[in-house]
Amino acid sequence: MAAARRLKRVVASQPGFLKLKSTSGSADSVSSRRKRVNKNKKKSWNKHSDINDVEDFLEDVRHQERTTGGLLSEKPDDSLFFLDVGQPKKPEQKEEAVEGKKRKGKTSRPLRIDLILQHDSLIPPPKDVLAYQQPNAKKLRRIAQKAEQLAAKGVVPQRRKQLPSRRPADRKAKKSVTEANNNPDREYYDIWGQECESKDSADPWYLQQTGKKLVNRPEKLNEKPSVLPAVEVIAPGGSYNPDFFSHQALLREAHEVEVKKQKEEDKIERQVMVNKADTATEETILREQVEGLVEEENEEEMAPNEEEEDVAVGGIALAEKKTERQRKKEKADKIKEQQRLADRQRIDQHQQLFQLRSIKASIKQQEQGTKDKQKVRKAKQEAQKSQPRRLGKLKFQPQDLEVQLSDELAGSLRRLKPEGSVLKDRFKSLQKRNLIEPRERAKFKRRHKVKYVEKRAFREIT
Repeated sequence: MAAARRLKRVVASQPGFLKLKSTSGSADSVSSRRKRVNKNKKKSWNKHSDINDVEDFLEDVRHQERTTGGLLSEKPDDSLFFLDVGQPKKPEQKEEAVEGKKRKGKTSRPLRIDLILQHDSLIPPPKDVLAYQQPNAKKLRRIAQKAEQLAAKGVVPQRRKQLPSRRPADRKAKKSVTEANNNPDREYYDIWGQECESKDSADPWYLQQTGKKLVNRPEKLNEKPSVLPAVEVIAPGGSYNPDFFSHQALLREAHEVEVKKQKEEDKIERQVMVNKADTATEETILREQVEGLVEEENEEEMAPNEEEEDVAVGGIALAEKKTERQRKKEKADKIKEQQRLADRQRIDQHQQLFQLRSIKASIKQQEQGTKDKQKVRKAKQEAQKSQPRRLGKLKFQPQDLEVQLSDELAGSLRRLKPEGSVLKDRFKSLQKRNLIEPRERAKFKRRHKVKYVEKRAFREIT
């Protein structure tokens, strides 16, 4: 507020400042005695400070800017005053008027609504800075400067080099004349096929730039994750009335599965089992309790030996300084050794010329070994296609074989009892064919304990 008052005093003190509004009301307020209040706080300043004179002054300045385009004190005299010399004389009309070009009626005046909507303020509109800004102007300017430098050096950009390779569209080709729909000899029109042909025959550069080019489908997406069939047929021994030998073969297979499971369980038990030799006895417990209490006789004998080792280690061996003759001899021996190794390498390379036959045989043997390894690797990959892969943290567990013993065979469809679950069988099939990862049923864990409370009516009876 102090700055506004200072501005008002500075401008008002300038000679020639004119006010358009009357200040009769402000004179009464100045003449009246001001109320003395405590202004040691900002809240009191805002409450008891009178800024009407400042507001009137600023409003007067804004009014002058709107009506005259600036302060009257700054305007020249020619723009404020004019010389009145009376009404101007009208020019005499020519007697010879051209026919058909006579003035008819008065001049058209603008409508009142148009005059209201016109801009009546002389203040120029603020400059729109955003209208002159260009997105990424600095980046585009840097790219243009770089292109000018390359053009000065005679370097052609890669984008311009690719332009001749583009296949220009044949715009001069005439459109085929459409045939009538009732023509029986008219070829069959396949709307989907023509759309595909138009996309394939279009310019690849145009399709890439417009985003209409389809993404090439990877060949791996056409491969199945497993070669196993969706529904596996059970062995002949799993029928309701199987052959004896087929049934025995299925029983043998189920027996081998159970034996394998039993061996794994026994292996885990052996690993967890405690060794009796490692268990503590009364003698070992007593020895641990008296450890460190009984002095050993060997400690005194070992003391002198340790002192001798310390003396030997503590001695400092002084290296003898080599003479000039010894250093020259070592340098000559080093040069001779390097020369000998170089001669040996040159001789070995010369000898390899006579070993071309053996080298070819060794190379052929290595290539054959590489081919054998590739065959083994390929066979292993083909074998893995029929095996479930590790897709998650859990390992695939095959489903138990549904087999019936000899005394459990029904022999007839009427007495056959349903076994297994179709839903579980399909779920296991999806896991085995690598379509979903192996999962297990979520275990329900109660967060809070169940609290049993007797009702009041039941408590009253008991």
